[in-house]
Amino acid sequence: MNIARRHFLRLAGVAAFLPAMTHVAQAQTYPSRPIQLIVGFPAGGPNDILARLMAQWLSARLGQPVVVENKTGASSNTATEAVVRAPGDGYTLLLVGPANAINASLGDNLKFNFLRDIAPVAAILREPLVMVVHTSVPAKTAAEFIALAKAAPGKLRMAATGKGSSPHMSGLLFTMMAGVDLRVVQYSGGGPAIKDMADGQMDMMFEPMSASIEAIRAGKLRALAVTTLTRSMALPDVPSLSDTVPGYEASVVTGIGAPANTPAEIIERLNAEINVALADPAMKARFADTGGIPLAGSPADFGRLMAEETEKWAKVIKSAGAKL
Repeated sequence: MNIARRHFLRLAGVAAFLPAMTHVAQAQTYPSRPIQLIVGFPAGGPNDILARLMAQWLSARLGQPVVVENKTGASSNTATEAVVRAPGDGYTLLLVGPANAINASLGDNLKFNFLRDIAPVAAILREPLVMVVHTSVPAKTAAEFIALAKAAPGKLRMAATGKGSSPHMSGLLFTMMAGVDLRVVQYSGGGPAIKDMADGQMDMMFEPMSASIEAIRAGKLRALAVTTLTRSMALPDVPSLSDTVPGYEASVVTGIGAPANTPAEIIERLNAEINVALADPAMKARFADTGGIPLAGSPADFGRLMAEETEKWAKVIKSAGAKL
């Protein structure tokens, strides 16, 4: 081997070693400045509520502020694209929600592939949605609501928090399986939709339990059913929608993601801190009070779960012929 070749190989070895050393150094000093947690929905909705709760926890555990930024537009795609394009250094994170799994099939012109371009960090919760009506609607059960809707096709108004959101797709699945025609009214997020529901501007909606349970307990909204196959301990008297519409099932899966090239050491650090939160008695009690079921696990566990959710909603979207 001549001297020039030996020199080239030595430099190549050093070059290959340096990125690994850089990642280790980043992980050892991480975090050294504030972290941005991007949410693709407006303030006040279930995604924003959960993001701020986790941001508060992570800020205390990591010793740096975790700042929530709401980037709305195009059913959370604006937020996801911002994180996809961010540096993979652990300082830009994404609150992952059901819209990410849904939009993989719903949008034709996405500038990213969610499962490829976002690294799973940790799952947080699975929670049911609640089928709620305004108290002026003369239906005490899901069956009674279906009867009302069939008696007046296109008259009853269903609020939906943006095309491609979990409430929108859960409502679409309901109309398909129950065979009803509802007038869908789109909102930018759960906060404005819940307000209009409570004010009687809308008749019915599907909304994650964490965002709707306060209005239910205050008597502003009437809960007809939960969307999981079993009842929720947070609303034990509310039946499962599958009791009336056999086979119906929907839930909200949330977690944290990062740009795909984020170092594994940083992802593992964040995963560990989130799993500590999910095991904390006070946090568990807070989640349980709003129907959330903690989903502790590894980044790979969360990745598999989001792949399963993506496949599930792709079937619904194909069957409905829905487009963003």
